[in-house]
Amino acid sequence: MDEQNTPATKGDIAAAEVRLDEKIEQLRSEMNHGYRDLAERLDDGITRMLNAFYTVAETHGKRLGEHDAGEAAIRSRLHTVESRLLELEKRINTPPAA
Repeated sequence: MDEQNTPATKGDIAAAEVRLDEKIEQLRSEMNHGYRDLAERLDDGITRMLNAFYTVAETHGKRLGEHDAGEAAIRSRLHTVESRLLELEKRINTPPAA
């Protein structure tokens, strides 16, 4: 008699269920590994992006600080020029004391 046509025994069914459970567990394990690998890659990518943004922010902060310092120096010089000009105007516009 051909083996394909023989009825399955309870032992055959139990063995097939065990093999199926093993395959399902193997698939579950592979899926979990893939998920953990993907999550780790995403975390690494996010970390690199945040570091890049922080670097850009630091650079812009320094640049703005330099700009503010330059502006303060120009304002100081302008104040000095305005003070000197005011003193000259006072001398010119004030009549001499007799």
